[in-house]
Amino acid sequence: MKKVYVAGHRGLVGGAICRQLSARGYENVVTRTSSELDLRESREVDAFFDEERPEVVILAAAKVGGIHANATWPADFIVDNIAIESNVIRAALRTGCEDFLFLGSSCIYPRLAPQPMPESCLLTSSLEPTNEPYAIAKIAGLKMCEAIHRQHGKRFFAVMPTNLYGPGDNYNLVTSHVIPAMIRKIDAAKNDGLGQVVLWGTGNPRREFLYVDDMADACLHLLFDTTVCELTNIGTGTDMTIRETALAIARVVGYEGEIVFDATHPDGTPQKLLDISKLRSTGWAPKTSFERGLEMTYRAYLDGELRM
Repeated sequence: MKKVYVAGHRGLVGGAICRQLSARGYENVVTRTSSELDLRESREVDAFFDEERPEVVILAAAKVGGIHANATWPADFIVDNIAIESNVIRAALRTGCEDFLFLGSSCIYPRLAPQPMPESCLLTSSLEPTNEPYAIAKIAGLKMCEAIHRQHGKRFFAVMPTNLYGPGDNYNLVTSHVIPAMIRKIDAAKNDGLGQVVLWGTGNPRREFLYVDDMADACLHLLFDTTVCELTNIGTGTDMTIRETALAIARVVGYEGEIVFDATHPDGTPQKLLDISKLRSTGWAPKTSFERGLEMTYRAYLDGELRM
């Protein structure tokens, strides 16, 4: 069985990928914490790859965050992510990696892209300003993989997951994404007996959400069950408004108060729905309903997920 290196195994995405690898019977999986291996440092990355020489690499490590985090630390988002991508991709190529899967993000697509967004709309118009540094970094990693495949014939390719949620998420209100932030706020309002909870934006933007273990299953399906070697979207093919999302979370949490939206805060991209026809053509489809995914996510939160 091939040796697989999962970069970012303690994160939301990497953790789910490790769970799915285990479910498939993969035992030769290599991981390192950020304290053991700083992927921003090329010497550390080179030494790791010289020692381990993984045959398959899944790059799920990244500096991530929502609108507030992207606005607060734009330089960190572009500099750190490009450093991580460049170091890992280059070292994997140098040491003979056979298959490389790069995890991108749907925010790489234009702000006003056609809906649903096909892979072909990449770089056809302007990005969403609120996360442009992060998106540019992700596009750079994707293009590195494309260039290596074209020049060296190596199976280096990228997948573009939609908005993800699930066990292992980040509930820090400064750096979290929309679902964990709303889970924490609505749960706190319930526990404090508050009659209303205030959320950012108008509530009108539409978002597509995928349970993270379904995303991991799709990644391994593409990597091990197909010969796909080009950019592929991973999503559900359906979306909902942020208001509808908040109401669904309130039902799962058991909160009966009022959900209020503060329109003085930015909404971000009006809609982000992925065209998943390429993925569906390989025989894959998501397995977890949104309500069921929220229930499992909330249970994990109550069982001790990070609440900082």
